[in-house]
Amino acid sequence: MKPSRLSLSLALAAAFAVSSAHAAGSAAQGKPQLGSFGVDLSARDAQVKPGDDFNRYVNGHWLDTYQLKDYETSFGSFNLLRDQSEAQVHAIIEELRQSKTLAAGSEKQKLRDYYASYMDRAARDAAGIAPLQPVLTRIAAIDSKDALIQAFGATDLDGTTAPLRLGVDLDRKDPDQYLVGLRVGGLGLPDRDYYLNQDARFVGIRTAYLAHIERMLGFAGVKDAKARAQAVLDLETELAKPQWERAQLRNRDKTYNVSTFAELAKQYPGYDWAAQVKAQGMPALDRINVATPSAVQPVIEIIGRTPLPVWRDYLTFHALRNNAPLLSRELDDAAFAFNGTVLSGQKAQRDDWKRAVATVTGSEGLGDAMGKIYVERHFSPQAKAAMQTLVENLRKALRSNIEKIDWMGDATKAEAYRKLASFRPKVGYPDKWRDYSSVTIVPGDLIANTMQLRRYARADQVRRIGTRTDRDEWFMTPQTVNAYYNSTFNEIVFPAGILQAPFFDLNADPAVNYGGIGAVIGHEMGHGFDDQGSKSDFAGIQRNWWTDADRAGFEQRTKALGAQYDAFCPLPKVCVNGQLTMGENIGDLGGISMAYTAYQLSLGGKPAPTIDGLSGDQRFFLSWGQIWKSKYRDEALLNLIKTNPHSPGQYRANGPLRNFDPWYKAFDVKPADAMYVAPEQRVRIW
Repeated sequence: MKPSRLSLSLALAAAFAVSSAHAAGSAAQGKPQLGSFGVDLSARDAQVKPGDDFNRYVNGHWLDTYQLKDYETSFGSFNLLRDQSEAQVHAIIEELRQSKTLAAGSEKQKLRDYYASYMDRAARDAAGIAPLQPVLTRIAAIDSKDALIQAFGATDLDGTTAPLRLGVDLDRKDPDQYLVGLRVGGLGLPDRDYYLNQDARFVGIRTAYLAHIERMLGFAGVKDAKARAQAVLDLETELAKPQWERAQLRNRDKTYNVSTFAELAKQYPGYDWAAQVKAQGMPALDRINVATPSAVQPVIEIIGRTPLPVWRDYLTFHALRNNAPLLSRELDDAAFAFNGTVLSGQKAQRDDWKRAVATVTGSEGLGDAMGKIYVERHFSPQAKAAMQTLVENLRKALRSNIEKIDWMGDATKAEAYRKLASFRPKVGYPDKWRDYSSVTIVPGDLIANTMQLRRYARADQVRRIGTRTDRDEWFMTPQTVNAYYNSTFNEIVFPAGILQAPFFDLNADPAVNYGGIGAVIGHEMGHGFDDQGSKSDFAGIQRNWWTDADRAGFEQRTKALGAQYDAFCPLPKVCVNGQLTMGENIGDLGGISMAYTAYQLSLGGKPAPTIDGLSGDQRFFLSWGQIWKSKYRDEALLNLIKTNPHSPGQYRANGPLRNFDPWYKAFDVKPADAMYVAPEQRVRIW
């Protein structure tokens, strides 16, 4: 049954009614929060032809006039909502701080006191490095390779890092089981390329990193810190060489390599794996997955030949660097000078209250405790039901799109329909919350409180080993402005935080809501059918459910899409990696296609009204462009290109449209226009 325009409008109205009432600066009833119909037309650069650069056409004036705040590395539509969610959470915390009746041991008391311990700068400055001294003392006492492995096993508690780590994952071939995985890591720079690339930009970063290591070691009283810092950098450079490139790490076929634990020691000799398991607090293991097999033995050899004093300096540096935001201003600022300014281009730290909110109420803090309060105030049961209705509209649209594609045969389509029908949407907030009763939070001791939560997080992971997976679990907090697809559970998850303008607005034109939140829903659905998500079936089991011919046809299209993104270069000699970003690019292309189909279905065969001289299709695409509005510092853009599977915002706005026929028609795009792609070269997938 096709969704009617009326049913969608009612769904939008119900869903946004409560959240808009609490939104900062919300518009009066009946008026969209942005512009006259839901898009801020004042952000446009009308001098730019839509077919030459649609992102600038929609956002060009904003790009030219918005000045990044000193603490911002980037800013855009997502950041706007994150700022709003942050302010909402901050207001809740301030209310808790004023309360005189919070019960000892309650979650509200824990939120209040954890936040207060972060904000007590005077106590932190007075303590200096002392709160971290027990960690530094343990590191200084490492006198054998056995003790070194013990230290590697404690990195999650001490806030350090290690070249080999075990973690608890979902088993991609048996979604009812957890599976311990072995990962190679231990780098202090964002990616292996930062160590190995000889471009002047990376050479400069390495020079600054060396000075940063020296400075942080100096806080621990290390003598001859410059030479010892060079040894740490040399060690990390060696660790970087065998590690896989990020595009390789996306390949699920290559990163699933399960063996028995007994086989692990035979395959990778020279390391005490049982000691690593014990050091991480895990029980004896039956099976283990080695994500990057070729990288493990070289790292074991590096561990074996590197002198213990270098490892002690390595761990000392990472302990100081990673914990610096929890310590004195002097240490905090020293770490920020590299991590914030050199790597991301920040000119100033974020305000303490902003950082406190992120620490206390994020997924590694007391996120669910805040989530309970947040959804009571900023998300209603009606909103949850309405969002679920929208998800079903997009599900119908994707079904319609699959029916029409000509490169997939009936057998594969049948499996695709089955997977689509099995999608489980999670909207707003979880049905059950994390239990923080074992966590003790005290006033005035930030490090102690953080260590409590680190122990809680470790115990939470370890308890899963040998148990059945929890399909009701969420991996984001309700106040998070984001969404995700989990292929192993075949679920799409939309936290409450994203259900706000410009993505979703009660009073906006339906075309705008479809081009915004509709495209986000479609994007997450699209991940179930991207180059990696498509390797899992309706039950979340990683297996090939395609015919060989259909998979070949799919890969022909994804290869062409990757080549398009490879050509996008936002900085000199720095281009998008079409393979690394492939899943997100497929999600964007599929998302806009699904959302457009859903919008057309909602019209019920009737023409959309013209508003402010713009057709329904034009308003749909303007909304799409608006949600990807973004501005970056060069340092942050470089980091994103090298480490992030998402393309920069300008390419998320423009890239899919170049392949989408309705956009060409809506804006009369011609062959002479810069974004024009000949019809036979346009990539059509979902």
